[in-house]
Amino acid sequence: MKHKNIGILHYSTPPVIGGVEAVIKAHTNVFEDNGYKVTIITGKGDPSAFSQSVDFHKITELDSIHPIISNLNQQLEVGIIPGSFELTSNNIGEKLTPILNQLDALIVHNIFTKHFNLPLTAAIHNLLDQKVIQNCIAWCHDFTWTSPNSRHKVFPGYPWDLLRKYRKDIKYIVVSKERQRTLANLFKVPENEIHVVYNGINPDILLGFSPEGFRLIQSLGLMESDINILMPVRITQAKNIEFALEVIAEVKNLKYNVKCLLTGPPDPHDSKNMQYFENLKVLRHNLNLENEFHFIYESNPNQENEYIINDTIVGDLYRVSDILFMPSHREGFGMPVLEAGIVGIPIISTPIPASNEIAKENAKIFSLDLEPKKIAIEIIEIIKSNPITRLKIETRKNYTWESIFKQKIIPILSH
Repeated sequence: MKHKNIGILHYSTPPVIGGVEAVIKAHTNVFEDNGYKVTIITGKGDPSAFSQSVDFHKITELDSIHPIISNLNQQLEVGIIPGSFELTSNNIGEKLTPILNQLDALIVHNIFTKHFNLPLTAAIHNLLDQKVIQNCIAWCHDFTWTSPNSRHKVFPGYPWDLLRKYRKDIKYIVVSKERQRTLANLFKVPENEIHVVYNGINPDILLGFSPEGFRLIQSLGLMESDINILMPVRITQAKNIEFALEVIAEVKNLKYNVKCLLTGPPDPHDSKNMQYFENLKVLRHNLNLENEFHFIYESNPNQENEYIINDTIVGDLYRVSDILFMPSHREGFGMPVLEAGIVGIPIISTPIPASNEIAKENAKIFSLDLEPKKIAIEIIEIIKSNPITRLKIETRKNYTWESIFKQKIIPILSH
C-alpha cells in the first residue's frame, strides 16, 4: 500500500538547528518530491521553514523545554513520578488524536528512545494501543538507556521503561549498524527486527548544481550510474567521437552502467559536419548505446532538438562526472584538461598539448594505436584505483536522500 499522507513528529523542527531537525527537513523534501502529502507535528519550529503545501501543526507541550515539561523532567530525572504526569500525557494525547487520525503513516523521531518528554512518549504508546496511529515508524537516532551521558536520568519501571520497550506494531529504524546492535540488545530482539537507514546528502546543494543543470543530470540518470564520462568538446571529426563510442560500448560490455556526455554541438552551417553527426548517431544506434552515450545537443529537457548549454551547466556536468575522456586526433591546446584538474576528476587523454605539457604524469595518456577494449579496461582501472572516485560513485548511487528514499524508506513504508 502506498501511503499518501505522511506525518513527521518530533520535539522540534526547522528552523531549529540540529541533526534530527536537518533529517526531518530532508525527509519532508524527498517525500514531497515524490508526490506525498507531509504533515509536520512539533512543539517548536515554524512553517516558514517548509513549503506551503506542508500541513504544519505546533503543539507547544511537545517541546522538551516547555515549562510544564521542563518541570516534570526535573522530577523524572531524579526518579520521581510527578502527580500531574498522567494528566499531562492525556492532554497531549487529546491534542494529537485529531491530527493523527488523518495520517496514513507516522514517523516519530527519537521520542520512543529518548527521555526528553516522557509524557509525550506515554501518550504515543497510548494512542498506539487505541489504534489511533496507523503504520508507525520509530526513527531512533539516540537512546537514553545506553547513553553514558543520560543513563543516570532513567530508572527501572514506568514511565522510564517505555524507552526500552519493543512493540511489534512499530517499525524501528536506526542510522547505523552500530546503533542497530545497541538497540536490538536494549530491546532483547534479533538485529533483523531493526532496520538500518543511513543519513543522506542533497547533492544539488553540496555540489552547487544550477536548477537547469540538476534537471538535466536527473533526466539523463547520472545520479544512478556506475561511471560518468565527460567529453566537453564540439562535434567535429578531430575529436574522434566514433572511437569514443566504441570505447563506451566496451565499457558497457564489461557490465557497467556507464554514461558518456558530449557537451558541444555540431556546426549546423557545415554540411559535412552535420553528416558526421548523423553518422555518429547511426553508429550509436548500431552499438546499442542510446541510453549510454548522450549528445547534450539533443537532450533538451523541453524536448527541442537543439540544446546549447552554457558554462554553468558544463560545470554541473564536470562535478557529476568521474572521468574526463579526450580521445582527440589533434588539439591546439586542450582546455578541458585544466578544467578537469580544477574540478579534481581523473583524465584519460591522447597526447594533446595540455596533457603532455601540463598534466604530464597526472593524466593517463594513451595512443590511438590501442584497441577500444584496452582503453575501456584502463578507464575501469582508473576508477577502481582511486579511492576518492570510488567513494564519490558509491555516495552518488546509494546515499543521496533520493536514493535512500527509493531503496530503503519506500520498502519499509510498503511492507
